[in-house]
Order: sequence, then C-alpha cells, then structure tokens
Amino acid sequence: MTSLNSMTLLFISMLSLSFLSHTTTHAANPVHLKEVCANTTFSPNSIYQSNLNSLLSSLSSNATQNLEFYNTTSGQNTPNPVYGLFLCRGDVTPQLCQECVAAAVKEVTKKCSREKVAVIWYDECMLRYSNRSFFSTVDEKPRFALLNTQDITEQDKFNKLLAKSMNETAAQASNAPIGAKKYGTKEVNISAFQTLYNLVQCTADLSRNDCSTCLQAAIKLLPWCCSGKQGGRVIFPSCSVRYELYPFYRMEIATLPPAPIHPPSHTGSERKKISTATIIAIVVPIVALVLVILSFCFLTMRARKKSNAIKGENFKKSDQILNYQAASELTIVDSLQFDFGTIEAATNKISDDNKIGEGGFGKVYKGTLPSGQVIAVKRLGKSSGQGVKQFKNEVELQAKLQHKNLAGVLGFCLEGEEKILIYEFVPNRSLDNFIYDTKKQGQLDWAARYKIIGGIARGIKYLHEDSQLRIIHRDLKASSILLDADMNPKISDFGIAQVLEVDQTQKNASRIVGTYGYMSLEYAMQGEFSEKSDVYSFGVLVLEIITGKKNSNFESQGAEDLLSYAWIHWRDGRPLELLDPNLEGFYIIDEAIKCIHVGLLCVQKDPADRPTMASIVLTLSSLSVSLPTPLRPAFFLRNTDQNLPQMYMESDQSTSMSMSRSINDEYVTEPHAR
Repeated sequence: MTSLNSMTLLFISMLSLSFLSHTTTHAANPVHLKEVCANTTFSPNSIYQSNLNSLLSSLSSNATQNLEFYNTTSGQNTPNPVYGLFLCRGDVTPQLCQECVAAAVKEVTKKCSREKVAVIWYDECMLRYSNRSFFSTVDEKPRFALLNTQDITEQDKFNKLLAKSMNETAAQASNAPIGAKKYGTKEVNISAFQTLYNLVQCTADLSRNDCSTCLQAAIKLLPWCCSGKQGGRVIFPSCSVRYELYPFYRMEIATLPPAPIHPPSHTGSERKKISTATIIAIVVPIVALVLVILSFCFLTMRARKKSNAIKGENFKKSDQILNYQAASELTIVDSLQFDFGTIEAATNKISDDNKIGEGGFGKVYKGTLPSGQVIAVKRLGKSSGQGVKQFKNEVELQAKLQHKNLAGVLGFCLEGEEKILIYEFVPNRSLDNFIYDTKKQGQLDWAARYKIIGGIARGIKYLHEDSQLRIIHRDLKASSILLDADMNPKISDFGIAQVLEVDQTQKNASRIVGTYGYMSLEYAMQGEFSEKSDVYSFGVLVLEIITGKKNSNFESQGAEDLLSYAWIHWRDGRPLELLDPNLEGFYIIDEAIKCIHVGLLCVQKDPADRPTMASIVLTLSSLSVSLPTPLRPAFFLRNTDQNLPQMYMESDQSTSMSMSRSINDEYVTEPHAR
C-alpha cells in the first residue's frame, strides 16, 4: 500500500509538472510589447550607422552563446560610439532568448531606423542602444505599465500581500553581485485555491543598491497603474516587475516537492553487491582528484621556472608597452579632431544667431553636423589662458569619461588661435537658467529637483571613485550642470579639473581658480583641494536647488549667506521653510529634509566631517540611513571682506576667483577667464 501511495504521488507530481510546463510554454514567436525611439537622428551611411550595425550584429551573435545578458560598445575610438545591451528574462530557454534578441534586432532596425537612441521590449527579452554610455546606471525612463483587466476580490488584503511579497522578491534579486543574474520569482498562497506569482529582474550590470533602487521605484508604481487588478507589470529600461494569479514564468523542477521514496528491502547478497558498487563509486573519483592535483603541482612548478627565466626579458619590454599605451591615447585624441571648416559649416560661420550661451570662458553656439547630429560648440576666448597642451589634456580627460551624468564630448578643433570643444547638445541649457530665474523656477517640480540632485551626486561619485582616474572637478556650480530633454543633469566644464594619484588624498594648487560661492574654505585660503572640496561645492548646489536662491548674492534678514540661513532654519527646527515657494507644498517631506541635512553636512568647516560622494549617493537612494548631526557650516567668503581680495566677475554673472601666492604669502588677484 505504501509503495502504491508513493507511485501515485510521483505520478501526480509528474502530471503537475506537465501541466505547469504547458501553461508556461511560450509561443513560437517572441511576444512584442513596446518600443521607444528617441527623436535624435543620424544620417544614412554615417559613422554612427556603421557602428550601430556592428553593435546589433554583436548582440545577435552573442545571444547564440547561451548568454542571458550582454553589453558592449561599438566604435569606442570614433567620434560616434554606440552603446548597447540585451537582457533575456531569467527563466527563458537559451533558444528562446536567441530568437527574441534576433527578433528585437530586426524590429528595432525597422521601427527606429534613423534614431540614435532606442529601446524595445518583448515578453521574453529587452534590447536597447544609445549614443551615450548607460551601463551600470539606473534608468527609469522611458517606462510603461501593463495590466490584467480582471478585478481582484478583497483588495486591501491582496495589496498588502502583494507589497510584502514583491519587496521580498526584490530583495532576493538585488542581492546578487554585479555580473550575476539579478532575477527573482516568488509564489505566495492567497487561499487554498489561489496563488500569487511574482517576478522581478534587473540588468546584470547594476550594483546591489542600484538594482534595489530601480525595483523599489517600479514597485511603488504598481498601485498607480494596476490597483485592484489580478495582474500588472511596470517596465523600466533597467528593471521590471510583474505579478499574476497564474504561473506566467517557467517553473523549475526543483520548485516541486519531491515524492517520498521508500527503499525496497534487499537480500544479503544484494547488499554486498551494492556495498561493492558504492566503494568503487567513492574510490574512483578520489583517485582521479589526486591525479589532477599532482598534475597541477607539476605544471605550476614548471611554469614558475619558465617565468623566472623570462622575467628579465619582460622588464625590458615594459617600456615598449608603456609607449604603445601612450600612442593609443594620442590616437584617441587625434580621432576626435574636427577641422575648423566643419565647425563653421555647422554653425553658419559661427553666427551670433546660433549663439546659445556666453561666459568668462567664451561663447557657446548651437550647430548641426552634416550627419544631422545637433551639437553644442564651445569656443574658448583668446584670453582664456589655456595652452595647447592643457587644452588637449582636457579633451583627452573628457574622452575617457563615460557616464550618464557627464556631458559627452564629441570632439575638438585646434587651428591657429582657435580652441573649440564640441559637446552633445542639451536642449535645456544649464541649471542656473532655471533655479535663479523667477519665471522658470516653477518648471522644476520636486521630482525634477530630486532627480537632478541625485544625478549630480552619481556623476561626482563616478569622477572620484568609479572612473579609471581619480578626478577632482574643482569648479562645480549651477552653470556647469547641463540639463537634457528629460532634465537629466550632465556635469561639464573640466577646464581646471585635476587628477589625484592612487596614494594621494589632496593636492596644493599654485593658483587658486574656481567660482565664488562654491569654493571650500581650505581651498580658498590654503590652496588645498581634495574630493571633499567637490563635496563642499555639491552641498552649496543642493541648498541652491531646493531653495531657489543663489549663494554668492544672497540677501536675507538675520543671515549673512545661504549656508547660515539654512543652518538657522535647521537649528530652529523649521527646515521646510527653506524650500522654494514655487513648490507650494508639492514635495515629499522625508526627501526634502534629507536634502537639507545632506547639504549642511557637505559644507562643514572640517573636510573630515563632510561625507563622501559614495555615502551621499547611498543616502539619497535609501529609505532609511542614519546621518550625523551637522554643525554650523564654514563661514562664507564674501568679497567685501577687507582681508580678502576682490574677485573677478565673469560675464555670466557668476564670480570667478583666481589668486597666486606671492613670496610674502599674501594673496594677489588676477582676472581668470574660462
């Protein structure tokens, strides 16, 4: 009877598995959901199209290698690189993944035939490409939602269960390390006859924290799109979440409870045979393992002797390797060079009608290349004081930096006295055009301001920790933050940026250059700059963004400057009174208080008391992080102080300070234009 019950249970398990397999088997063709093509176009037969074709071919071929995720760059050493990736849903078979990527390439080529930026989603995979590097960054737009039109009963109970199970599934998926599959599913019983199925997934290049941030943002939108429905999904470029009341993903065999197996009785001779077989099964692998270990030791010793014999030759070759690397870097810079005729043609002979900005550094013009690409042309003034070597260094530095929140340099022009930088065009110009303009302040709602703060923080963190060089920007200010069509911030103006060596924590400047209102005390007074100097500038920026007030010409009764003004409100327990009146109460209280707290910590007098950019990014993206209590911030350097020199006013109404230290250790000013 027991044996019969076991066989029955085993049969039922197999039958259940067969049913689940049939209910989750996908159609022969991948199911197309949506595509988004950006409106920036490229010309036929251009370098960009050639790089895009190469990228799509690479994605298709790598999908045949049983990869669920793959990202790559095509034309990295050309003026028009293309970045792309594909991600297959964590449960699909390799064959279906391959078919889905192939279908995505075919469809995106047809529907986004001239656009530089595109993302296409299928039920089984996602494929995207862009002319900017988006790897290892969280992108929540473009986004969309789908829902099951059937209503759920007992909505309050269901919503609580959904929120709890989704958060648990997100925690499971985001806990995987970078490069590993960030995919999770969870089944929860609603009743004896009904089960809730959850699925979440991030792209594999995201960090644990970024994956969690993305999934939490998607989960928060589920009530907005799908409240009271039996199924729903929210899809971002970087992650997605979905729930249903049926198993919409492929169930693994391991998820089914194994049937209990009762071992049959054996005679004594059978036990002896089994015992002998067991011994053989144990001994043979052990002997094989010992042989493998001995072979490995022998080969290691042999390789070590060979290594010692050629070590001297390797040292001789090291200089050749370094020279090759230097030549490669020169090639990168040279490949970005535009001739002056191309720039003139793009800007209608650098016409004032094309001028979109002007500052102490020179003028900025809007232009269009023959390929149709819209560009921003930054023509440095002849009095900028920047030599050819420094100019090329700036170009080379920015060419090596690839991040969503850094302005993308497309090239340069260096002919005669002309020194020109070519950037990707951003339609919303710079941040100062919004936060200091009473007519435009209302266009920045709280969500936009919080996104801008977070994007700037991630960009600076990349400069300090994540790029191949440790870079101190030294001139962070509202006018150096560009805003794209979606109000994503992009840090620009690297003219006075400095690189720190691996073992350096700070440097001393022979000339103090920067912008009045954003310079830390230790840099302005002693010429010492470090990562914490940028942190100070970031803190000033944060307080300016949320208040809509400018630090360098702040006027208020009871406070000498914006930093003191913010400190007094924090100290007196009324921080929300700092917020720009244009927000009119439409903000998230916890986020607003967090920004004020972070801003005050960044402008502390002692650099050691300021947080790192990594901790700031974590704080801004987390729901609960414990922060130290800020002290009174460093006093603000006013140019009316008789002990300090007067500071040169740039034509864009920001103040730039440039000071050289004399023999008597006094400060002497000189105009410095950028």
